[in-house]
Amino acid sequence: MVELFLRFERLTTRIALMAAIAMLIVSVTLGFYQVVTRFVLDAPSTWSEVISRSSMIWCVFLGAAAGFRGGFMMSVEVIYKLLPARRLIWLEAFVALCCLIVFVVLIHYGTSMTLRVRTQMLSGLEVSIAWAYAAMPVGAAFALIAVLARLLAQVTGRETIGPAESETPEVAAPTPDSESPSPRQSSAPRDDAAAVTHSQDEVRP
Repeated sequence: MVELFLRFERLTTRIALMAAIAMLIVSVTLGFYQVVTRFVLDAPSTWSEVISRSSMIWCVFLGAAAGFRGGFMMSVEVIYKLLPARRLIWLEAFVALCCLIVFVVLIHYGTSMTLRVRTQMLSGLEVSIAWAYAAMPVGAAFALIAVLARLLAQVTGRETIGPAESETPEVAAPTPDSESPSPRQSSAPRDDAAAVTHSQDEVRP
C-alpha cells in the first residue's frame, strides 16, 4: 500500500514539476515579449503582462510540491543536530503536520476564493480570473501529497531523515595523532639546538 502511494506521488509530483517548468517558460517568454513591444516597438501589449503574471503564480504553487518532496525548503539544522537520532522522526512528523494544516487551509479557502471570483475577468482578456486563483488549491493539493509521501518514506526507512542538503560545512574532528607531535617531531628542535651549541664550542679558541 505504501509503495503504491509512493508511486502515485512520484507521478503527481512529476506532473506538477513539468507544469511548473512550462509555466516558467511561458512567463519568461511573455515578459521578454512585453519589454520588446513596450520599449522597442513602442506599442505595448495589452495581454502579455497578465498572462505572464498568472503563469508565474502557477509556477510557484506547482513547483512547491517538488520542493517539499525533496526536502529543499529552509530548515533549522541546529535542531536536527541537538536531537538524538531516534527522535528525529518525531520532529519530521511535527513539521509534516504543520505543513498539512497549512495546505488544508489553502485548499479550503483557495477553492472558496476561486469560486467567488469566477465571474470576474482578467484585464485585457475575456478569461475568468478564477484560472489564476485556482493555482492556490491545486498547488496545495500537489504539495500535500508530496509531504505525506516524504513522511511515509522516512518512517518506513526508504529515505534518510533530515534536510536534503546541509549548508554547514563538516569539520573533521582532531585526532590524537594530529594534536600531539610525534616523538621524532618533538626531538627535532632539541637536536637542532644541540648541533648549534656544538658548532659554537668548536669555533671558540
